[in-house]
Amino acid sequence: MTQVGQDTLGTRDTLTVNGKEYAYYSFKKAAEKLGDVSRLPFSLKVLLENMLRFEDGGFTVGREHAQAIVDWQNNPTTGNEIQYRPARVLLQDFTGVPCVVDLAAMRDGIAALGGDTAKINPQVPVNLVIDHSVMVDEFGHPKAMEANMDLEYRRNAERYDFLKWGSKSFENFSAVPPGTGICHQVNLEHIAKGVWASEGPDGQLVAYPDTCVGTDSHTTMINGLGVLGWGVGGIEAEAAMLGQPISMLIPQVCGFKLTGKLAEGVTATDLVLTCVQMLREVGVVGNFVEFYGPGVSHLSLADRATIANMAPEYGATCGFFGIDDKTIDYMRMTGREEDTIALVEAYSKEQGMWFTGENEPVFSKTLELDMSSVVPSLAGPKRPQDKVALPMVDELFNNDLKSVYKKDAPHRVAVEGTDHDIGDGDVVIAAITSCTNTSNPDVLIAAGLVAKKAREKGLKPKPWVKTSLAPGSQVVTDYLIKAGLQDDLDAIGFDLVGYGCTTCIGNSGPLAPPISNAINSNDLVAASVLSGNRNFEGRVSPDVRANFLASPPLVVAYALKGTVTEDITETPLGQDQDGNDVMLADLWPSSQEIADLRASSIDRSMFEARYADVYKGDEHWQAITVEASDTYRWKPGSTYVANPPYFEGMGMTPDPVTDITDAKPLAILGDSVTTDHISPAGSIKEDSPAGRYLMENQVAKADFNSYGSRRGNHEVMMRGTFANIRIKNEMVPGVEGGYTTYGGEQMAIYDAAMKHKEDGTPLVVIGGKEYGTGSSRDWAAKGTILLGVRATIVESYERIHRSNLIGMGVLPLQFKDGESRDTFGLKGDDTFTIRGLADLTPGQDVTVEVTRANGETLSFTAKCRIDTANEMEYYKHGGILHYVLRNLAA
Repeated sequence: MTQVGQDTLGTRDTLTVNGKEYAYYSFKKAAEKLGDVSRLPFSLKVLLENMLRFEDGGFTVGREHAQAIVDWQNNPTTGNEIQYRPARVLLQDFTGVPCVVDLAAMRDGIAALGGDTAKINPQVPVNLVIDHSVMVDEFGHPKAMEANMDLEYRRNAERYDFLKWGSKSFENFSAVPPGTGICHQVNLEHIAKGVWASEGPDGQLVAYPDTCVGTDSHTTMINGLGVLGWGVGGIEAEAAMLGQPISMLIPQVCGFKLTGKLAEGVTATDLVLTCVQMLREVGVVGNFVEFYGPGVSHLSLADRATIANMAPEYGATCGFFGIDDKTIDYMRMTGREEDTIALVEAYSKEQGMWFTGENEPVFSKTLELDMSSVVPSLAGPKRPQDKVALPMVDELFNNDLKSVYKKDAPHRVAVEGTDHDIGDGDVVIAAITSCTNTSNPDVLIAAGLVAKKAREKGLKPKPWVKTSLAPGSQVVTDYLIKAGLQDDLDAIGFDLVGYGCTTCIGNSGPLAPPISNAINSNDLVAASVLSGNRNFEGRVSPDVRANFLASPPLVVAYALKGTVTEDITETPLGQDQDGNDVMLADLWPSSQEIADLRASSIDRSMFEARYADVYKGDEHWQAITVEASDTYRWKPGSTYVANPPYFEGMGMTPDPVTDITDAKPLAILGDSVTTDHISPAGSIKEDSPAGRYLMENQVAKADFNSYGSRRGNHEVMMRGTFANIRIKNEMVPGVEGGYTTYGGEQMAIYDAAMKHKEDGTPLVVIGGKEYGTGSSRDWAAKGTILLGVRATIVESYERIHRSNLIGMGVLPLQFKDGESRDTFGLKGDDTFTIRGLADLTPGQDVTVEVTRANGETLSFTAKCRIDTANEMEYYKHGGILHYVLRNLAA
């Protein structure tokens, strides 16, 4: 049953489609009361409909909120605060497990406050897709997928047992088992409806735009289908699940006009890397981006989804595409019900939300790209926005080798036990991975055709390259087999290793020990090439320092080439059976070859068959036997799932907010510190605090698994906070990794934080620009508060992390424009007092007093980045979960 408001504006109307009658909230009627809405961007029309449907006379949504969206057309800047309710929530398992842990803990918490545990239940549909756990342990042989799945279930048995309990114990909660696909691709191919229809309180079907938030930043992919969705922190997602509105400001909308069409041989990956670079240069953090113009009609739905997917990389909240004929065709091909398809078309046309290519809405700012100008590209070696044209990759790397890594030239060393050597710039990982590209048949068929032509010429990947193919859905395997390309991919090492995020999330698995030893013993700068969306330092593999994002066919080509130190467009990939050089151009498929194979290899029946019983799972999943219960029976000693301490000793009334006095810095960090730096997802080092904890709890090194897989255990995760092997804390100059100082002594950040806790000393973290960029990782905020950090002071925040910090009760402060940690010479032995918190209001200035080790003092003002009244309520309660729990208990 869908929630609706009181409709005091009288905008409810009826729409009949295929003989069914639906209630809906009419823009034509709204225009009579509020003014013309025709030039609103489509993405803001979705927000407007949300205001009309939930308008309740001003308790949470009033006429003024709808009016503010309509009036935005006259002044398209960041606007008023609104309370937005998405239709549903999407989870993946790394971020989903802590969400379910928190819900289970909230049931315990509400029982302790004398409330009803049944109130802790999702109020909107929640789909959790288990996709982040599979690792590439086995590769390059026909049984790799089976072996990796066996290992996945063995490593994650406790987590999967817990998630299955959640799927049985919570209403409106469904879990898609491991081995099905990546959440965003499953969302695109199956879950999303375009327009949702559900029963209202009066029993009538209500039609409304399908919208979602997800606990993964690439939730934005669904905007390619005309579904407004974006990533939020797990904390915010939990509140949305529990019926709380998401507090947000009416955003600026950047219009991105596409003209022309892609040239022969250029892929959607090349296009999205170009868009990422352009939008980062313009600056769209916190904005919606909406794509429009005649060029959109030349993009397939999968191409649009690729562009929408990488919105976090260009910094936007979302990258939206309107609904048109291609949306309808895609929904039909992927097996959506005909009634749903008819409703999507009829509703979009009735509401003035049908995209024609000629729509010219009002935008806050615009930019334009003639797609014929896009050239084959990669991005790297450290950030997804650092696009480099394909012929320039070698030059970029070789220059970096000198300037960044301080080496005169690449050098090579023998690999023990083999007949080959390895050198700087050698590609040791080539991975076809990630929802960004494996959702797009054209680039996967292109990869298969490159493999086919390489096989015909007798080429093989270089012996030091770890190859893998991890699609985002099982349908990919079906069409690759039907096209005859999976055999070709297998023949050159790209055997199926699993259905999941794998290398893109950092689950690349170990390199062969001789390769790893050669790299680390000789300080080699090894490279990876992957068809993913993230290439931050330390993310892909601890052995790899230069990571390049590329289209799937280029991944195959670089596996054959084996190095980024030579121009892949001008030097041979290898030699054929007769000793002739084979060039990239010899293997590259034509657009027509790709289109012909797509047309003959993909059909609706594949999607219908694969998604017919998507929640059933394989024999592993079916063998997990758990019973539903009101509260979870926590297992003592579990190193995967533990009851978090957030609600210990919590009463019905929050403690008053007081100034933060005599705080010490835990870390002083530079620019572009990512949520990966703050809370890594990858491997756990034996000599780290988390590694020591696991060994103390009788977990063998081989069973450490990853930080991502252990997000249900706060003891592991707080020890892993700021523990990325590549993080650089300026308090310990020249040292990489999670270290700081305490009393002048260098030690692990966790160990120092615990000493400060014993002393009763609050902590702060100081940072630079783009703090918290990257994944929507709630543990980056949860770990921060559990270490005792009360405030962060940085130059700018990425949207989701700022929200997450508030959601956990951490105060986000921002230096004034032109000021930074360097302006004031902030150091590790300074002491900080933050004044004016008792009467704090959104966006106000606060005073930060600094006392030096020699007794000298200085002060500066910083802006409170609690942006809305709702966020202030969350902060005053100690976090969003505390706020919700107290309200439900009351």
